Amino acid sequence: MRKSAAEQKPSLSDFESLMRRYNTRLFRVARAILRDDGEAEDAVQDAYLQAYRKLQEFRGDSQLSTWLTRVVVNAALMRLRKQKRGVVVPLQRPTADHLREAPIDVEDRRAASPPEMTFRAEVRRILEGRIDELPLAFRSVFVMRDVQDMSVQETADALGIPEATVRTRLFRARGMLREALQREIDDASIDVFSFAGDRCDRIVASVVRRISE
Repeated sequence: MRKSAAEQKPSLSDFESLMRRYNTRLFRVARAILRDDGEAEDAVQDAYLQAYRKLQEFRGDSQLSTWLTRVVVNAALMRLRKQKRGVVVPLQRPTADHLREAPIDVEDRRAASPPEMTFRAEVRRILEGRIDELPLAFRSVFVMRDVQDMSVQETADALGIPEATVRTRLFRARGMLREALQREIDDASIDVFSFAGDRCDRIVASVVRRISE
């Protein structure tokens, strides 16, 4: 006898394990589309609810991770369309919060000093800001391929585009990102080892004092 849809649904504990397994990936994908942490969280929750209700429809034609990614892409795009119609949540400043679930080597964390951690956070903030500036088509592919390390085929399946398009968009995204980061570096290099202000005053005062002795 064929099982009913309700009988085919996973237990809540099993589904909780599934969510914890895919949370990082799905959040990053939604965040790439929406550029807003809160909206991305809501999109992921919407996607999980849809997936839970329709999990019995999953036939195994693709990987479960790919199917879930397609669901969250659709949920995020739906929210994006609502934003463009005027139901918009103000975009927040890019933060490092959405990467905190990413695995970090314990030894590396212990070895990092507070200044190093601050530097890494600042570099991450700059990188996230430049990723956010990429056009949606390139941003979503870049996050899936280079941030989440999804395969070309899986990215293509999740977005419903040819694999050749994934490769082209990734190449373009990397190029635009390099240019943006280069401009950031060029602008920042002007102020590297800044000599104005307190440092200048301190040296001048010290020399004057020593000459006067």
